[in-house]
Amino acid sequence: MKKLKFLVISVLILGLILSGCGVKNKSIDTWNKIEERGSIIVGLDDTFVPMGFRDKDGGLTGFDVELAREAALGMGLKVEFQPIDWNLKEQELDSGNIDLIWNGYSISEERLKKVNFTKPYLDNRQVIVSLNSSDINTKEDLKNRIVATQNSSSSLEALEKADAIKDFKNAEVILFDTYNEAFMDLEAGRVEAVVADQVLARYYIAERGEEKYKVLNDDFGDEEYGVGLRLGDEVLLERLNKALDEMKKNGTAKAISEKWFGENIIK
Repeated sequence: MKKLKFLVISVLILGLILSGCGVKNKSIDTWNKIEERGSIIVGLDDTFVPMGFRDKDGGLTGFDVELAREAALGMGLKVEFQPIDWNLKEQELDSGNIDLIWNGYSISEERLKKVNFTKPYLDNRQVIVSLNSSDINTKEDLKNRIVATQNSSSSLEALEKADAIKDFKNAEVILFDTYNEAFMDLEAGRVEAVVADQVLARYYIAERGEEKYKVLNDDFGDEEYGVGLRLGDEVLLERLNKALDEMKKNGTAKAISEKWFGENIIK
């Protein structure tokens, strides 16, 4: 009996130690590893215009791509861009496959439980887009309509927070892996409205033809963009915030913003 009791106690102690190690590992700061590597890996959805996307030659470009390149330089690092499945972005971060989520990544209460964010650098709004020929003009008009958005997006979170999905046709929202697919289905008439980030919607509409679409005055809320890091990466967070602040001071961020948006919209 004494041996059995000792064995049980030993197993319990070992379990507590391993559990403690698990918690500790979650808070390990990876700055030294990144600095030794000499580069930082940025995860992005490479279809998210104008933040990070492929140009006609297949190269990565966009507002956030340029911002990330300059911020990495400010930290004395090179930058590697890793296209990821946006549905798995937090898992990619936690597993160490990427060091940052930087691609029109909205700060939300739900995400703050899993991700460390830089100071916000851009304001955003969740807008409703329909075809110009549509009779959808307000949020109320979305009742019993086919509404779409991107899977695992802040737009989806905004719809869930507003408890709006129950009013859509079949009490569901149609989910796409990319906003490009959502807008293609809007043009084809397979969906009647798309809820999307304002920066993406405005750019997409300007590229595809403003006469085709309308952006409703109603929306599903304001939010802010930030860069996502692992919860334990405090040194990296400090260095990145410092690099972003310096870019605001020296005009680099302003120049990038004016290039992509025609004005300085950096916070």
